[in-house]
Amino acid sequence: MAKRFGGKYSPDGQASGSSASAAPVVVAPGAHSNLLFVPAVILVFTSLNEAPQTLVIGLIGAAVLTLAAWLLREGLKAEAAYNARKVARRPAMPRKMIASALTGIGAALAAYTGDTGLIGSLLYGVAAAGLHLAAFGIDPLADKRMEGIDTHQQDRVARVVDEAQNYLDVMQSQIEGLNDRRLTARVADFRDVAAKMIRTVEEDPRDLTGARKFLGVYLMGARDATIKFVDLYGRKQDADARANYEALLDDLEQNFAARTDKMLLDDRIDMDIEINVLRDRLQREGVSLNSKGS
Repeated sequence: MAKRFGGKYSPDGQASGSSASAAPVVVAPGAHSNLLFVPAVILVFTSLNEAPQTLVIGLIGAAVLTLAAWLLREGLKAEAAYNARKVARRPAMPRKMIASALTGIGAALAAYTGDTGLIGSLLYGVAAAGLHLAAFGIDPLADKRMEGIDTHQQDRVARVVDEAQNYLDVMQSQIEGLNDRRLTARVADFRDVAAKMIRTVEEDPRDLTGARKFLGVYLMGARDATIKFVDLYGRKQDADARANYEALLDDLEQNFAARTDKMLLDDRIDMDIEINVLRDRLQREGVSLNSKGS
């Protein structure tokens, strides 16, 4: 995950005390799970000087352990994204639980290359799977919904948000391939603005109608433009292409911010109207709304 650089001494020379608050530093989800790739490497090297049958079993075990570690890392990332959102669908594949099962299988194969025998290897596998499950838990098994909001509407929001997040992820990964710190930070700034709109829609799915074109059509266009720019700029450091791309990001950021502000203002107006209607109704019922001592 790319780190954001900003402040007085950053490459763009801008101070960090801008109107938009700086994005918090987030540790990449699943980074600590990379340690689980180590047992597979060790198993490969310890099996190299063994008999052919033991070597093959060891290599298969290492492959299974590698797959388990990779699935765990992806499962932790999916879980972090699920936890960060107010409306979300459960992961389509239970990666963490599959990783626990594969870890047990890999550990059993690794143990079988020694002198533990079949029963002992199976016991080692069960223990490894159990410890893995206890350490990392299971995947989210239910969709995350908001009370009082229509289920169909929440499903629509979840689909649009998933799509929007995918567009933003592709943009960020493409730009990071250029190894240009300033461009990476610029795209990250736009992601922050788009994320604010996403959070606004998640908090009130009624805003989806006004934001759908932004989170769908506009972000898809931004993704496609980013892919084309990276392809061109990677082959030729074209200053005009860079200026046009940065201008596109400026326009997108301004329009996304303006639309989000409008959605928030509309929500405030709706709330004020509801409060005034409720106040009038209470007064008609003879309920005094004057505070004590006034």
